[in-house]
Amino acid sequence: MEAAIKNYEDVDSWKTIMFLYNAALKEVETKLEILNEEFKHVHRYNPIEYIKTRIKSPESIVKKLKRNGHETSIENMVRYVNDIAGVRLICSFTSDIYRLAEMIGNQSDLKVLSIKDYIKNPKNSGYKSYHMLVSVPIFLSDSVVDTKVEIQIRTIAMDFWASLEHKIYYKFEGNAPEYISRDLKECALMVSELDERMLSLNEAIRSCLEQQESGEWRQDDDDDERKEKSAAAHNK
Repeated sequence: MEAAIKNYEDVDSWKTIMFLYNAALKEVETKLEILNEEFKHVHRYNPIEYIKTRIKSPESIVKKLKRNGHETSIENMVRYVNDIAGVRLICSFTSDIYRLAEMIGNQSDLKVLSIKDYIKNPKNSGYKSYHMLVSVPIFLSDSVVDTKVEIQIRTIAMDFWASLEHKIYYKFEGNAPEYISRDLKECALMVSELDERMLSLNEAIRSCLEQQESGEWRQDDDDDERKEKSAAAHNK
């Protein structure tokens, strides 16, 4: 990516970089949709409820650079801001999160640069999510540019909580009243309990259905055996 910047040191450099990030988002989103469809075809179950994508706004990029002590420049933006292009995968159950992370990591044309597991190690605020920073090759007419995309994987409940936390953070500029932060953290514990119970309930339902299917097969076998015995007795 940095090599590509040097080739576009003109007024269009910003548009060029944004083009690359948008292209990377399309590549990753398409890949994830295909993985989801394949999983549904093979296992009759789709782990992804829905996919969200976004490009970070110029204002947010500048704020993040200044907050981390970097001068505002395209070079620093590309080097230090890893979540300019973001994809969020929303799942039903926590087990889907690690299944998807493994599937993404097995893609030969995606390079996993880093992983942050905020599910096993939540933030102090109670935030839980699974973050993967990947790079995807963007094939241009005269070059190939590796471009970074951040993938966040979380359950529906985690996403609901994180959306509220995000609104509170920006409304109070990171200095929310203590009682709000406390209540929000308590809600995070409730979300974790809900996810655990929903996963347990889903596994119980699946086990029950498997037993029913197995019982139906056994019943069919018994019926066939009785018919064979009846036919044999009649022939005698």
